[in-house]
Amino acid sequence: MDFSGKVAVITGGGGGIGRATALAFAAHAAKVVVVDSNAADGQTSADIVTERGGDARFVPADVTKSADVQRYVRETLAAFGRIDCFFNNAGIEGRVAPTQEYDEVVFDAVIAVNLKGVFLGMRHVLPVMLRQGSGTIVNTASVAGLFGGPGMAAYVASKHGVIGLTKVASSDVAWQGVRVNAICPGPVETRMMRSLEAQRSPNDPGSVHAMMSASAPDGRYALPEEIANTVLYLCSDLSGHVTGTHVVVDGGRAGSGGAAVRMRE
Repeated sequence: MDFSGKVAVITGGGGGIGRATALAFAAHAAKVVVVDSNAADGQTSADIVTERGGDARFVPADVTKSADVQRYVRETLAAFGRIDCFFNNAGIEGRVAPTQEYDEVVFDAVIAVNLKGVFLGMRHVLPVMLRQGSGTIVNTASVAGLFGGPGMAAYVASKHGVIGLTKVASSDVAWQGVRVNAICPGPVETRMMRSLEAQRSPNDPGSVHAMMSASAPDGRYALPEEIANTVLYLCSDLSGHVTGTHVVVDGGRAGSGGAAVRMRE
């Protein structure tokens, strides 16, 4: 897990998982480029890395725009000369509504960030890694990319798409020394989950948190740092023969089918 001399780019780096991953990379000696559409959050992440002795830059970008993606790639190369690790993480939750009532504008926005943004990131980072002959990409999917769920048509569709893109990209470049994988977090203690809890139960979001926690055998949400640790593993030499797959980080929820919860009850 030594990233000395390595450069890590993190989209959505101002959010909970993105910030935790930026800090984790920096703690293991990587240089970090934080990318986010929210300038305040992104700059804060970069500042925290710097305050803790790391080397970080912030680049504002809309991941749905090819010109912005090319710019964060260009600015990373200007600052550090290479890209070794790319955490393709930016995402939004959209709204919770039945499919037959889901707003088309919101649907398009979620697909643009969560799916097109992932594609554009790989489209413009992969050529850099291929020229280097090395590199690792981790795309943020979700357990929502493995299953369905009521009220989340856009999010679920986008995350299924991320897993598909991951499999295609990995098969395109594996023979050239570049690895591409995805992570599938379950609920994580972040702003996104607070939003979804409030949408599902405006008057009692805590009840949603309790229910979702109980649906995992370990009885809790993941911490952002636990997702970050998985990203670092997938970007490290420890996972050198791992590509084209997804790693589920959900406390056993997906594997148990709820059986562990019923046994506790």
